[in-house]
Amino acid sequence: MIEILEAWARGNEPSADELKQLAILELNDRLRSTAFGITTENVETLLEKRSQLFCSLLQHHCDLPQVKTGLELLWKLWLPLATQLTQHYQSLNRPIIQGVLGGQGTGKTTLGKALTAILTFQGYKTLSLSIDDLYKSYADREHLRQLDPRLIWRGPPGTHDVEIGLKVLDDLRQGQTSVRVPQFDKSLHNGLGDRIEPQLVTGINIVLFEGWFVGCRPVDNSRFDQAPEPIITESDRQFARDINQTLKDYLPLWECLDRLMVLNPIDYRLSKQWRQQAEQEMIKSGKSGMTDAEIEQFVDYFWKSLHPELFISPLVENPHLADLVVNINADHSVGQIYRPGDFI
Repeated sequence: MIEILEAWARGNEPSADELKQLAILELNDRLRSTAFGITTENVETLLEKRSQLFCSLLQHHCDLPQVKTGLELLWKLWLPLATQLTQHYQSLNRPIIQGVLGGQGTGKTTLGKALTAILTFQGYKTLSLSIDDLYKSYADREHLRQLDPRLIWRGPPGTHDVEIGLKVLDDLRQGQTSVRVPQFDKSLHNGLGDRIEPQLVTGINIVLFEGWFVGCRPVDNSRFDQAPEPIITESDRQFARDINQTLKDYLPLWECLDRLMVLNPIDYRLSKQWRQQAEQEMIKSGKSGMTDAEIEQFVDYFWKSLHPELFISPLVENPHLADLVVNINADHSVGQIYRPGDFI
């Protein structure tokens, strides 16, 4: 595959034989082809259109991330996903909200940049919105921490302004001419962060709404009776139950989603390793970063609030809760791509 894509990237025109080879590879990856609605009946037509878009994007030097090393990723994930989004937009004839769930190291930022570049090239106006942009103000979070000292870091359910999020997503879905989108600056107040002036956007067609627990739903409280580590003590279990209760407030936000994809590490514990690698790189570059012990405490805190085994596993197994799952390997590369419920 990569030899064909590299030849196209150099300016070669796709040949019928090359498209036939790629069609065989496409159909052999049954899970991915099913996830993107590719069948023996439509594979030739879809791949011809995809090849044309692939070549046009590279010919016009669009602002695609990792374009030299990510040709296969562009072909196998970014382009078919962008096609799904445009088809969904056209079928609804209104702006759509694509939810993206993923933690650090899963490639949310790269995916967002790639989709934005592809969709913009096709004439669709795209907005990337993070759940982080919905954080409550610094003053409100300080007051919240006084009421509940367990909320030592921003991030878990309860630290966001759900009402603002609902208004923004509703305005975007309704196709309002202009929408004021909240923004959050994490550098303010010595890293505690605060809201800044909203961004005014117009004519948005597709919204990428991402975050580390976007789409997660409350679970039965009995699940915490024998919860996985680091939920160990009774106070840990009570904290997890309380956060689980607060998560119910976010359900109206998830109801605004038209689609949900999950960037799913093959082992959730990789997120701790990836965070350590990222902090070590920051320290090497002369910036300040957390020690391994601090990272251990930091990541454990979020696992205690919403543990991946309890809250993300149901999403990747239930086709009624999510539409697409992208497994992320230990080296950050993309693994199996499938619909929830199809992967065994």
